[in-house]
Amino acid sequence: MLEVFLAAIPFFLLSIALEAFVLAHHAREDRAGGAGGGGGGMLGYERRDTRTSLAMGAGHLVVLGAWKIVVLAVFAALYSLSPLRVPTDAWWGWVLLFFADDVAFYLHHRAHHRIRLFWAQHVVHHSSERYNLSTALRQDWTPFSTGIFWLWMPLAGFAPWTIFLAQSWSLLCQFGLHTETIRTLPRPIEWIFNTPSHHRVHHGSQQQYLDRNYGGILIVWDRLFGTFEPERERVRYGLTRNIDTFNPVRVAFHEYAAIWHDVRTATSWRARLGYAFRGPGWRPASRELSTEQERAVLDRCPPATPIQDDALTR
Repeated sequence: MLEVFLAAIPFFLLSIALEAFVLAHHAREDRAGGAGGGGGGMLGYERRDTRTSLAMGAGHLVVLGAWKIVVLAVFAALYSLSPLRVPTDAWWGWVLLFFADDVAFYLHHRAHHRIRLFWAQHVVHHSSERYNLSTALRQDWTPFSTGIFWLWMPLAGFAPWTIFLAQSWSLLCQFGLHTETIRTLPRPIEWIFNTPSHHRVHHGSQQQYLDRNYGGILIVWDRLFGTFEPERERVRYGLTRNIDTFNPVRVAFHEYAAIWHDVRTATSWRARLGYAFRGPGWRPASRELSTEQERAVLDRCPPATPIQDDALTR
């Protein structure tokens, strides 16, 4: 898996440079035409933000490379215990692998938004207030939950190397989702697959966009499990409370520090466990509405009219 990403680094950097050039060109055209906005409303790139994203990505590769050795050993041990084998010389084995990996990613991703200790890892990816291809590389330095939601796959007969290959393919596909330059795709594609429009929603900080669109390659899991939300209004990227820093160390560990503070000052074990294992916004005896309660209120309101293709980007 690591080798795939190392080989893809030139492609990532070239794609980022090309997107930055295109967005800067559109911004100049808008200013010349008196539009007053950048790139048709697209946020584009900011140097400090991009540098932070690249630094987070580099650190992630270093730590992940070491951690994958542990994951591989665990997968290999589980695979050796299983009597099942999914063939690699039959087309249907690869189809099974694709769907198994994609549903595992959905569960992994959903848990990393709903359990605060996992969120402390994943929040790094959501910490940018911009949305471009460099955001895809803004990854955590603590990938120690990687593999948990795939543990069942070697027991089901999937060879460890095929699991790593499927994970790599999924993440490479998701790189291209992090852009404002692609508005919407043909409706059948939007219904089945994860697209830039769907993933912009996932990165939104508006209430109706929180905890939505967890899919990796397919969006059908979100449609099946009730976590799908279309892009109805322009997305405001980042966190509900942004951290306002470009320091990679603070970006990597700020939520762990917040959890430690909450656990240390809690007055009961119930509260301590809640701060660690409940949702990111959980508070003991809180009178505030939960995310689900607030969404229930929103669901009773008339839906906003979906924005048109020519207005999808900011």
